[in-house]
Amino acid sequence: MTPPAAREPALMRDFSLEITSRDVDAIPAAAGLIPAGTRINVTFLSNEEPATTVAAARAVLDAGFVPVPHLAARRIRSLEAFTSILEQLQAASVSEHLFLIAGDPAQPEGPFVDAASLIRAVRLADYGVSEVGIAGYPEGHPSIPTDVLWASLDEKLGELRVQGLESVIVTQFGFDVDAVARWIGEVRLRGYDGPIRVGAPGPAGVKRLLRYASRFGVASSAGIVRKYGFSLANLMGTAGPDTFIRALQDAATRDGALGAVAMHLYTFGGLEATAAWARDFVASSGGAG
Repeated sequence: MTPPAAREPALMRDFSLEITSRDVDAIPAAAGLIPAGTRINVTFLSNEEPATTVAAARAVLDAGFVPVPHLAARRIRSLEAFTSILEQLQAASVSEHLFLIAGDPAQPEGPFVDAASLIRAVRLADYGVSEVGIAGYPEGHPSIPTDVLWASLDEKLGELRVQGLESVIVTQFGFDVDAVARWIGEVRLRGYDGPIRVGAPGPAGVKRLLRYASRFGVASSAGIVRKYGFSLANLMGTAGPDTFIRALQDAATRDGALGAVAMHLYTFGGLEATAAWARDFVASSGGAG
């Protein structure tokens, strides 16, 4: 049997990262810790102009990584605004990989209510897009019923197939490995055999992790967080996703039906710390090969 230490880095061989435009200044210090060609998602913040996202994505590209800019449907005020953003991304050579999401506003600021409506609005390939990332919610969503989440996922994947675009599912971060593994199994049963990137928070303070978990409706019961690797009795401590990744790797090893899965690390403002943790985790687990 293959020793566990040799298996552990598999989900980290092609890990991706998520930052905001505010993290751009941290890229030079973190660049030496991150493998060349790593995907770095750039979130679309509510108080920013599209040019800020474009500039941040370009900074990621210039540093030797693959930028994946986010576009939030409910924050885009018109079709003209959408095509303008796509044109700006294309002109900056950062439109090849996009991540499309509905976004937070309860009421859309324009005609787009979800990622599927963005996909349908234009021929994305005309703007240099070849792959679109969409969201997955293994532990559910605080305001969207589970059956609606599944219908939405099927709709988005169908729209991307119509356009002949590649797809990748990136999940919200979670703490419950069992829920994540079950969800991936269901995605595969529904006919999707493409890449899935499983979200996990990079190393962060326990209080901060629980605050984000509450905000995004992620399960955070005492039993689940204990399985994740930290205790509610030590709120002053920090926690990384080591235990979560190893448990998910074990699940993937047991069940080949999980398919192509890699980790997606949410940095929560700590790009350099997350990059250093990823390097050390892979090294301590026996290397990336």
